[in-house]
Amino acid sequence: MKRFVSTAALVSLVTLGSALAQADGRNPEELTVALLPDENASELIQRNKPLEEYLEAELGREIQLQVLSDYSAMIQAMRFGRIDLGYFGPISGMLAAAKGDVEFFAAPVVNGRAEYRGVIIGNVEQGIDEVEDARGETVAYGDPASTSSHLMPRAKLQDDYGMVAGEDYTREHTGAHDAVAKAVENGNAQLGGLGEHIWTYLVEEDRIDTDKVQVVDHTPYYPQYPWVMQSDLDEELKASIREAFLELDDEEILGNFQADGFVATDLSDYDIYRDMSETIGIDFEDL
Repeated sequence: MKRFVSTAALVSLVTLGSALAQADGRNPEELTVALLPDENASELIQRNKPLEEYLEAELGREIQLQVLSDYSAMIQAMRFGRIDLGYFGPISGMLAAAKGDVEFFAAPVVNGRAEYRGVIIGNVEQGIDEVEDARGETVAYGDPASTSSHLMPRAKLQDDYGMVAGEDYTREHTGAHDAVAKAVENGNAQLGGLGEHIWTYLVEEDRIDTDKVQVVDHTPYYPQYPWVMQSDLDEELKASIREAFLELDDEEILGNFQADGFVATDLSDYDIYRDMSETIGIDFEDL
């Protein structure tokens, strides 16, 4: 006896199949991976080619590395699903989580700790030997949504020195961390704040003249940069992504992050930054 399936039944089956596929999450053949625009984009991508190759091998799919124009563009790209995972600063990652459905999943361990700090640098020729010497002068920060090149050094100046932006000094934003160092080096700013990891890289690569720029203070240590991924990815794929980072032991790749390895992390680990922004009067949601 022949069995017939009605049109309505076929539609129901198709709908059910579609729903099940959606429940399993996205499983794209290519993943777009964004790197935080802290430095020159072409250099960042070139340095991270080994990471691209590693992820392609571990995840069995194409990886496209991307560096967007600034933090805001990266946050929006994550919000609208134009990137699948990315290496964010703590604040930019939190903003991405506030505007979209994303998950924090890994953070680098450097010298045995999953925390990092910023440096505050001064112009030697202009006599900036300590932070107080820059009172009434210009202080350069990176992107407004940068953690170690804005929030952390700005909090340090206010908490430890009573120096309030707009009252005790002129605040300028240069964008990238290396641009902060150059602004202080060439005298356009007397003081500047950036991540210690990037300062170390600039010094090691002879990209900054330490006869003209010196470190005058450090911020406290705070939770490290997070890797963040879209929550709607397939669960097995997300597990594979986590595993790829947590088991990463390639020295060249880790060297690009100045890291010993990666550890699991979660959004709740970063609440301290929200408290910090409120303390110094920054509206977190407006960054």
